[in-house]
Amino acid sequence: MLKVGVFVDAENIKFNGGYQLRYDILRRFAARDGGTLLRLNTYLAFDQERAKNDSEYAKKSYIYQQMVRDFGWKIIVKQVKRYVDDEGTVTTKANADLDLAVDAMLQVENLDLILLVTGDGDFLQVVTALQNRGCRVELLGFNNVSKQLQRQADAFYRGYLIPDLLPFSYEPRNEWGKPGSCVRGVCTKWFQDKGYGFLRFIREISPNLWITDPRENDSPYESVFCHINELADDVTPELLLNRETVVEFYLKESDVDDGLIATNVRLVYDPS
Repeated sequence: MLKVGVFVDAENIKFNGGYQLRYDILRRFAARDGGTLLRLNTYLAFDQERAKNDSEYAKKSYIYQQMVRDFGWKIIVKQVKRYVDDEGTVTTKANADLDLAVDAMLQVENLDLILLVTGDGDFLQVVTALQNRGCRVELLGFNNVSKQLQRQADAFYRGYLIPDLLPFSYEPRNEWGKPGSCVRGVCTKWFQDKGYGFLRFIREISPNLWITDPRENDSPYESVFCHINELADDVTPELLLNRETVVEFYLKESDVDDGLIATNVRLVYDPS
């Protein structure tokens, strides 16, 4: 049985597109192949000095930490430290890189797969060392993910594309993948001369994410028709031709066949 560990660099994710990440969905994603979750670690920052003077901040931090614990995660709290330079400028820091790296290295002998949730290129050597110890390392991130880290990892997943991992604040009751719902995906084909193309999204969390052809019976992906009139001004056909571009769109049942069409297509992630 696959033994899985998940290590979340929460501060990096928070400031790079993953604010409001859902830890319950992340847990399901990590165990999608029937693996046993042995380690669920997330490294959070807490500003003790601010908490003394801001009761609302302290309350929200406690509630958030408790919610994450309720999903079965171990929280490693890093205290925010303040530094004053020669000009009197105050900077804050709560870096958990070393703690995360040490914990992962100590646990690697007990794990078959590590899901590293970060975009920080400083973990490049850590990933290499974990792989050299016989562990598969997968990477999940949103924005500003190190290209070198992506290439070194055994697999990279853009967090925006995982169903329900990042909620839509304007669609609180969103039923991902159903007609009328909002989803995120990428463009797989675009015909410039005809003014239309096809978008693809992940229908459900599945162990078969490697089966990217929606025509395969076991594929968790679905293809959606998209007309150029549905693109927002900043979503150009040229941008769509880059497979790293992520868009969000609403699903609508087609009037001409049993398929789906995309409406109100907006840009989420621009790789340029």
